[in-house]
Amino acid sequence: MEFISPELLAYCQDHTSPEDEILKHIDRETHARVLMPRMLSGQLQGKTLELFTKMLNPSVILEIGTYTGYSAVCMARGLSEKGKLITLDINDELEEMVRGFFEKAGLTDKIDFQLGNALELIPQLEGNFDMVFIDADKINYGLYYDLVIDRMNKGGIILADNVLWSGKILGNTGKKIDKDTQALINFNKMVQADPRVENVLLPIRDGIMMARKL
Repeated sequence: MEFISPELLAYCQDHTSPEDEILKHIDRETHARVLMPRMLSGQLQGKTLELFTKMLNPSVILEIGTYTGYSAVCMARGLSEKGKLITLDINDELEEMVRGFFEKAGLTDKIDFQLGNALELIPQLEGNFDMVFIDADKINYGLYYDLVIDRMNKGGIILADNVLWSGKILGNTGKKIDKDTQALINFNKMVQADPRVENVLLPIRDGIMMARKL
């Protein structure tokens, strides 16, 4: 579902800082070699994540759902000098490709790429987080949020992708609401009702929920 016209989208892209060669390479390789390339963050969302990171200047970022590493590269570029990004993914078939992208971007010393079930890995991580980006299986968004919210430093930001789910969260398609859609509806309600945060749902691409720890 396109939330704005192709012409307006093109205008937005034309007036957003362009991708460099590294990000263009990740985009091309993802579209050529990986299933469901639309899962890639892309120029608008990638630059949004990079600018959020630069403004927040976090020491520790947790990313839940690496995919092919586009968003990780964008966020790692905004880290503080001694900062690190921990990115978790369950798909070991993409490991070699993703690690190659991180090396090509010169960010291997900034990015800690871990494979496994995030629900099991997160409790094993030490310390708190300044920023969390959730972009994994939608059914577990609420569980991921519960695992990180009390470990967010004051003023820390949680970002969750795909919270508009191509508009299906409105429930007006005439079809039975599927499990992923219901999980996102529940997640959005949970964040909205959480007194520990202030939040805004941004209609960027497929929707980004941003919650700031109070």
